[in-house]
Amino acid sequence: MSILSVDPLDKLYKKFHTIANLAVRNFPFLSQAEVSLLNYSENATFLVRNVTGAKYVLRISRPYYHTKAELESELAWIQSISDHTLIKTALPFIGSNGEFVQVVEFENIIYNCTLFTYLEGQAPDEDQEDQLIQLFEVLGELTARLHIHSMDNHTRFQGLQRMDWNYDSILGIDPKWGRWQVGLVMTTERIQLFERAAEKIRNRLERFGKIPSRYGLIHADLRSANLLVHNDQLQVIDFDDCGFGWYLFDLAASLSFIEDKPYVPKLIASWLTGYRKVRELSQEEELEIPTFIMMRRLQLIAWIGSRDNETTRELGSNFTIQTDKLARKYLVPDTIMDH
Repeated sequence: MSILSVDPLDKLYKKFHTIANLAVRNFPFLSQAEVSLLNYSENATFLVRNVTGAKYVLRISRPYYHTKAELESELAWIQSISDHTLIKTALPFIGSNGEFVQVVEFENIIYNCTLFTYLEGQAPDEDQEDQLIQLFEVLGELTARLHIHSMDNHTRFQGLQRMDWNYDSILGIDPKWGRWQVGLVMTTERIQLFERAAEKIRNRLERFGKIPSRYGLIHADLRSANLLVHNDQLQVIDFDDCGFGWYLFDLAASLSFIEDKPYVPKLIASWLTGYRKVRELSQEEELEIPTFIMMRRLQLIAWIGSRDNETTRELGSNFTIQTDKLARKYLVPDTIMDH
């Protein structure tokens, strides 16, 4: 007689389904609503349908990842973007208690839940190279508009409670997503290779600096999964990782998980074309793009090694192994700054 093991993800899905049903009770227009899981990664995201068939999206935030005040700051930025730019994104709903973030306690753990409008559209297909290259020009324009909005409101946004995506919080001693050194299939040789890359990243970023034209409030996760195309319009969702960081980090994040694809240089060129339609970008800034891509790649190694979801299982050890080539290429001296 065999004993079937229970996948930890299946158990998690059932738990979050229960929490989702508790959360929708805070919205009177969702009485008798049906919930179904859309995605589980950093958060659990559910599609919600009310009795009329209207659709909404419920996000159950990862416990201890953000405070309630940090989530409210995220929503304040989203509202500001909606009010003052042409960028379309999902907007939050206020619950019956007058708050955007609803608190659900389950098994002695607090879960922060937010209900958003549902946006029609499809995420870009990363296997459709030509379409993706064209889309990256549009993404470059959109990203530049986000950055201009951030810079125009630099002083006001300093009051928002969001984390900094700096070197220490990404690759430092106590990074937000865990240490890349304990990622999958780490060997002594690989650690030494990545440490050299990390040291180069640190040195270059110190020289690059954090002046307001280079460092401010960013989305920090503009990858394909967080973009929706509908009626030829590009829409942005999932501001969960928004925080203060280098503007060029948004480009690196848009290349998440595909940094080693042969068409990436074309994506970057297309993104730069779109970006420069809206905002200037100096040659010095452009030369730093590989630094941000390499930093993001190491951050993702840490994320894969410290999380258990469908994405991390699919990427697995190969993601770390394929980073070797990227690191070696990054370590080849390319400007006088490397000497």
